[in-house]
Amino acid sequence: MRRPGAGGACGSTGADARPRRKGLTLDTVDRALVEALRANGRATYAELARLVGLSGPSVTDRINRLEQAGVITGYRAAISPAAIGLPVTALIGVLLSDAADLEDVGRRLKDVPEIEDCWFVAGEESYLLKVRAPDPAGLEKIIGKLNRIRGVARTRTTVALSTRWEGRQPPLADERPKPSA
Repeated sequence: MRRPGAGGACGSTGADARPRRKGLTLDTVDRALVEALRANGRATYAELARLVGLSGPSVTDRINRLEQAGVITGYRAAISPAAIGLPVTALIGVLLSDAADLEDVGRRLKDVPEIEDCWFVAGEESYLLKVRAPDPAGLEKIIGKLNRIRGVARTRTTVALSTRWEGRQPPLADERPKPSA
């Protein structure tokens, strides 16, 4: 059996709507399952069970628990934007007008399909967007669409000239390097 797909939402300023349990502690088996799914989100329960030395039903229960706790938030295919005709990547900061309704702007941003990622941020901009476009003219159309959203005062765009890497997964909490004294 393959893992079911799940998508994420873009443009929300609130917390994820998934139910989450506070204080979930990952044991070594949970960590092994998370790492295995990060490496291959299409792994079957049987493959995962062999990897961690548990039964299929035990692995299913653990994965369900990790999903319910919000540790695992979805399963996605990694694609090449250039291969699907979207070679231009830009980061767009959105500055809001004084009278803007933050939540309304967030909902409207969610309706813009060219936005791949959307973050609510601190600083002069309120939102930072990652968009993909087929060419500079396509990017200009996206920027125009964003500037027409009620509450958007202006945008600030940075175009990526090349991609060194993206989509890197952060290390699990216990694997993070300790700050040096």
